[in-house]
Formats: sequence, C-alpha cells, structure tokens
Amino acid sequence: MRLLHTSDWHLGRAFHRVNLLGAQAEFIGHLVTTVRERAVDAVVVSGDVYDRAVPPLAAVELFDDALHRLAGLGVPTVMISGNHDSARRLGVGARLIGRAGVHLRTDPAECATPVVLRDTAGDVAFYGLPYLEPALVKDEFAVDRAGHESVLAAAMERVRADLATRAPGTRSVVLAHAFVTGGEASDSERDITVGGVAAVPSAVFDGVDYTALGHLHGCQTITDRVRYSGSPLAYSFSEATHRKSMWLVDLDADGSVSAERVDCPVPRPLARLRGTLEDLLADPALDVHEDAWVEATLTDPVRPAEPMARLTARFPHTLGLVFDPDRPPEDPDVSYARRLAGRSDQEIAEDFVTHVRGTGPDPYERAVLRDAFDAVRADRTAREVTP
Repeated sequence: MRLLHTSDWHLGRAFHRVNLLGAQAEFIGHLVTTVRERAVDAVVVSGDVYDRAVPPLAAVELFDDALHRLAGLGVPTVMISGNHDSARRLGVGARLIGRAGVHLRTDPAECATPVVLRDTAGDVAFYGLPYLEPALVKDEFAVDRAGHESVLAAAMERVRADLATRAPGTRSVVLAHAFVTGGEASDSERDITVGGVAAVPSAVFDGVDYTALGHLHGCQTITDRVRYSGSPLAYSFSEATHRKSMWLVDLDADGSVSAERVDCPVPRPLARLRGTLEDLLADPALDVHEDAWVEATLTDPVRPAEPMARLTARFPHTLGLVFDPDRPPEDPDVSYARRLAGRSDQEIAEDFVTHVRGTGPDPYERAVLRDAFDAVRADRTAREVTP
C-alpha cells in the first residue's frame, strides 16, 4: 500500500503579513496531482489542518475544496486534528464526510477505532491519535499525572490492544501530533511543554508498522518507521534551511517500509542575512537573494538611518528587520530581547525571582511556577476548542 504522508497545512496562516492562501491552494493542487500521478492508495494528514481554532472563511473554503478534490480521486484520506485545530469544530460532519472516503479523527476516545483499508496483501489499520492535550484527556486515559508521555502511552496501549484482535498479518499505521525525542523544532511551532517536558520517546509507538507524525515543521526521520512530514510551506524564517516535502511511503506485505520525499512548491525562497547595513547593500555575493523573502539582522553599533527603505531598494521582499549590534554580552546596552533569546518562560520567571530576591527559587517554588505555566496554557487550549 502506498501512502502520502503530510501534515501542518496551517490553512489561514500568513508569513510576516504576506497572505499565503494562494501558496496554500497551490500546495493542495500539488497534493492532488501527486496522489493521481504517483498511484497513491491513501493520504494521511497528521494534524494542524488550520492555523487556529476559529479559522478565517477563506481558509475554510480552501479546506472544503481540498476535501472535495481528495474525495473525487476515490483515494481514502485519514486526517487528525492538531494542537492548532479545534478538534470539535474540525470533526463536525465527520461521519457523513467519512462516507466520501475522508476520515476525520478528532475524538481521543476513538483513537483505537481504526480506519481499515485493504489491498492485495490484506488489511491495513489506520489509527488516528488527535493532539492529546494532557490536562484535558488525562481522565479519558485514566493517568495519574497529566503529561505527554503518559497520555500517549495510554492511547497506544489501546491501539495495540485493538490490533491484537485483528487478523494475523494486519499492518498498522498510526497518525499522531506530538513532539518526539530526536525531532528538531523551529520557531513556528506552538510550545506544548507540560511539567517542563515537551518531548516523548519514539518507543511509545513501538508495535506499529509506520507512525506518521505532525507538529514539527521540518521533514525528519526519527526512525525508519517514525517520521515527520513537516509543513508544506515555511511559516517563519527559522525554516529557511528546510526542504519542504511530503513522504511517499510504501508499506509492503510484510510490514516493511520504504519512503521517498516528494518536494512541495516553494512560493519564494527565504534568506536570513546578517551584517552591517553597508555590507548588505554592497556585497555582490548576496545578489542571489534579491528575489527572496529576507530577514536582515543589522550589526551596526549605531542604528543607521532609514534601514528598511534602503534594504528594500536592493531586496524588495524584505519582511523582517532585526538590530543586533556587535557588542560583548556583558555590555549594559545589550538589548533585553537578546538577553532573553532562547530562554523558556520558566527560565525567565526563575531569573526574575533571582533578580528581585537575590536567590533563585527552591525546588518547591520551581514546581509552583511550572504548574502555573501549565495551567495557563491548558486553560488557553480549553477556551480555544470550546464550541
């Protein structure tokens, strides 16, 4: 059985104020063409179909068009909700849509109810694990403490239990939306840290033939059987080095897996440039970036006059401008943003406690801070997904 694995469409998302709806529509067209021309037997979409819980109408219309085109191919599609989606909204009409061959899996309670497809070698069971927000699903999975690993492990226990009841030789595919250990993140993904931990070990998915992951935006191979497709488009300059693609996966009769990357259309290349303004304007080696979307980091010790206007004269698609003067880290004039770069909310809060009190938080206080951040994030998620 040949699968096309994709995820993280983020329909409705812009790139630094640039509307990407046209590029997203081009990707949908590319997806449909790939399914038709590469003899794909099933499409899997591993979450974050939309960019937010209540997407703009134009994004909903594009999703509706994608559903119709996929259904028109007669090729089954299995799709889960991600942490950016409202699972309940995305799942509206799921049973009716399923009759057309597009199977939406958005209810955690149904994670062990597979979509079963058949080829000449027998059955393939597709299990859809929508994004499992630990604080919201811990009771469903009867875990003592809300955490990503505990709820995913409980969900996978149900998957393996169901798989054990099926005919010998039944192959299995799991769709999941999570941060798996070994994956490389970018600035584009929303933080899902719970209890100070965001990642889960890939061993959670042991026992299935292929795990189609979503959430991280870079295409990655965690193991031969556990992969991220990544997002089809870049959604931040941190993805400038990504090769945007989908996985074309062949699942053989014995459950062995082979995979090939299928490149996605690139609306415009990305470039991250760094240097003094005069160097960026004069360096002939930068000619190749004049048609790219550009993020420029200026290292001038004194902020130059009209930097954006001067940059766009050479790089007309400059979208980001950062000032990072070349100064030693101990310089009192180093920007607040630079001092905080790469630090988590927990670390920033602990530094604040140290600053105002003279000593850092003790283990109990660290736990209080961690629980507070978890509660705020869980509450935000709950409010976003409430119909």
